[in-house]
Amino acid sequence: MAFELLPVFLPIAVYWIGSGIYAILMGSMKQHRLFTDEDEDTKNLVTRRQALAIVVFNQVTQVAVVTLSMLLGAKEGVKSHAGDTRLPLYLLRVAGQLAAAVLVYDAWLFWWHRATHESKFLYKHFHSVHHRLVVPYSYGAQCIHPIDSLFGDSVGAVMTSFVSGMSPTISAVFFTIVTLKGLDDHSGLWFPGSPTSRFLSSNSALHAFHHQPHGIKYNYSNFLFTIWDRLLGTYMPCSVEEREGGGYVLRSSAKDH
Repeated sequence: MAFELLPVFLPIAVYWIGSGIYAILMGSMKQHRLFTDEDEDTKNLVTRRQALAIVVFNQVTQVAVVTLSMLLGAKEGVKSHAGDTRLPLYLLRVAGQLAAAVLVYDAWLFWWHRATHESKFLYKHFHSVHHRLVVPYSYGAQCIHPIDSLFGDSVGAVMTSFVSGMSPTISAVFFTIVTLKGLDDHSGLWFPGSPTSRFLSSNSALHAFHHQPHGIKYNYSNFLFTIWDRLLGTYMPCSVEEREGGGYVLRSSAKDH
């Protein structure tokens, strides 16, 4: 059982280690910041201490939900199939599981996120908690209402693991990558040469733009792909321009906005 909980405990550990690293970068590399200290002080509707309490509560809940799902799975006799252990076939199987996990989790995050914006009830009572962070920072990635966390994160994670058939080890690796991507998206930092900035249109700039009042109805994608936004007309490109005095500023790239 302890080994099977690796997919929840490892990402949480990485979450706080990564948040600490981003906090150091935020303080020491102001030339890479998308927002100023004044922006955070005047625009955010939640304090860092309040955000911290929300995140810790959500992570405790995540551990409880995943533990319960593991216990129920064990009670029902659900076991993962080891499959062929020969290296080529094993690697092929793992690659297929990861591909399935990416597609399932990316789609789940998008559609849940879109629902919490398109539904006035879901936004008002749940998702608006996250958008109190107009100026995001790394550990605010999980500063969301517990119901939002339950369905967006916990249910999505359990479903993705079940559908893909990933082992606890592979799940731990996958959700650690998911965690790192979430921290980067909410870091409020822009590194032009980083892999996420160069190769992914779903990056820290696009998500920071989504957190702004004029971008709140756009860019629901928050993992790897923006295909769903593009298909449904909610993709809003943005550019990152140098700010006078240092750092960067976000601008809409759409011609009609």
